Amino acid sequence: MPTFLTTFKVDVTPPLGSGLCGGWIKPASQIGTPLYCIGIVLQGPDAPIVMAALDWTGILNEAHIEFTKTIAKAAHTTPERVALHSVHQHNAPFVDAGAQKYVSQHKDLPASFDAKWFQEVQQKVAKAIEASLAKQQKVTHIGTAMCRVERVASNRRIIGKDGKISGWRGSSCKDAKLREAPEGNIDPVLKTINFWNEETKLIALHWYATHPMSYYGDGIVNADFVGLAREKCAEADEIPHLYFTGCAGNIAAGKYNDGAPERRAELAERLYQAMNANGLSPNRVPLTKWEWRSLPVRLPIKKDLNEEMLKKTIANSKESVPNRIRAAMQLSYLKRCRAEIPITLNGLLLNGNNRVIHLPGECFIEYQLYAQGQLPEAFLCCASYGDGGPWYIPTADAYPQGGYEVASSWVDAASELILQEGIKHFLRR
Repeated sequence: MPTFLTTFKVDVTPPLGSGLCGGWIKPASQIGTPLYCIGIVLQGPDAPIVMAALDWTGILNEAHIEFTKTIAKAAHTTPERVALHSVHQHNAPFVDAGAQKYVSQHKDLPASFDAKWFQEVQQKVAKAIEASLAKQQKVTHIGTAMCRVERVASNRRIIGKDGKISGWRGSSCKDAKLREAPEGNIDPVLKTINFWNEETKLIALHWYATHPMSYYGDGIVNADFVGLAREKCAEADEIPHLYFTGCAGNIAAGKYNDGAPERRAELAERLYQAMNANGLSPNRVPLTKWEWRSLPVRLPIKKDLNEEMLKKTIANSKESVPNRIRAAMQLSYLKRCRAEIPITLNGLLLNGNNRVIHLPGECFIEYQLYAQGQLPEAFLCCASYGDGGPWYIPTADAYPQGGYEVASSWVDAASELILQEGIKHFLRR
């Protein structure tokens, strides 16, 4: 049976006044660039699959499950055949409906997101998917390409001789000595899969691992440098471009970004150059077969997370707003774990050795490198930032090192082996 593809692109920019990054930075006061939900519906011998990414900080727990079900219904498929990701920009919405229920109980806390608008967004995306199904195009070929991205990604965590965090550089870093430190452990390669109908390119999908922020917190909603690069490609090619953030939990642009506003355009141009180079690749082969795999997993919550203590933190007006809202998100994930609601991992196999793995949360780069090492002959793309419920997913070795990411992870170190076993499910021949 032939394969057919449709694309959709929906404006998911929040209204002015909405909470950004979960409500702990300045709310939306101005729209710098639109935010989009971009995706594809792939139809073949089995039920359709959907792969999509939102220009949001994250979508978590019951909100992610609800949105996935809405998309599945519109595409006439099942939720486990939907991969919904966030790109993870920060001047953008961070949607956790369970957390917002706890936040709304305290009138002195700002809303973490606009709940009514979230429902409207789901319906807009569903309608766009339904409309796209009437415009399906045959997929005859795929093309794969990869290109090194210069001077963008660097590891955030600098480890000292004692095995502990000795320095940390985030999305931006004003400390010149930290910027002079080596890039550290990264994956410098941007990978692209192009879908074709004979000589007509239909869409380009990109994967690259870095936190996608140059600067944020000023209330100006924008898709940051990855959005600028993606939209520049789309405008030049006159086709959609879909971008997934890889395993970037410990990766950001801090080595090459001092936070000055002009760095945004510089980072965007460097990423665009790699995207554009991949788009010019002549590599193209017939699409002969494809397969979708899904696997539910449960990532255990940290043992020291206590429901009563979290509720006290949320209610404590002397605590900072970020700490109170983070506690609400921790409680949301704790309730999920107690209800034994799994996270779904997904994987797409194209012609056997071209593979895409969809992972949750903010996975460390080591998970991406682990997957590549398990099947080095494959063209392997990793997307993280699916269901964001767990927040950061460090490696087991990172926990004794300490640092921000470990403190901001809601899962136990045992999650590494669970996730590695899940990754193997998508790599078996």
